[in-house]
Amino acid sequence: MRRHKSTSRGRTCNVLEREAGPPPSVTEEGDVGATTLITDLPYGPKAAEVARDAVAVALHGTEPDLLDDARLITSELATNAYASGSPPLVLCVDRTNPTTGGLEVEITVSDGGCSHLAPSTPPPAGDEAESGRGLVIVEALADAWSLTTGTQGTRAWCRIARGSSPSTAST
Repeated sequence: MRRHKSTSRGRTCNVLEREAGPPPSVTEEGDVGATTLITDLPYGPKAAEVARDAVAVALHGTEPDLLDDARLITSELATNAYASGSPPLVLCVDRTNPTTGGLEVEITVSDGGCSHLAPSTPPPAGDEAESGRGLVIVEALADAWSLTTGTQGTRAWCRIARGSSPSTAST
């Protein structure tokens, strides 16, 4: 794993990059306000598992509900990328602490492209269907999301934002 500084959307942040494979455990040395994890995902059935593990590393120390939502969303996006796209699969998790407090997480999964257009809204899955609910789950859990498809690449993106927690200090 390599750690270096990067500028994203006009701000400096830590960037964690690594090769494909299960993510190692990482402990943040200090919160500088932003951390980005970028990793390749295997193009195969393990994509969702590796993506969930990577999100757990990127969001270490966050509230359990946020981590659960982020892991589920990431699993759905990685599964869709494997099922509908082509290699390579890449996951990016951008964690920021806005100056107004709280936490904002952006998750992006991109792949090498697909032959069909993105839906404008998640298509309904049949009652008996074993798949087809991924984007419905993303829409329900994320504060914002988008899907851009094309033959040269597909990008699924979402944002989860949580407000600042009340102080737990006793008086």
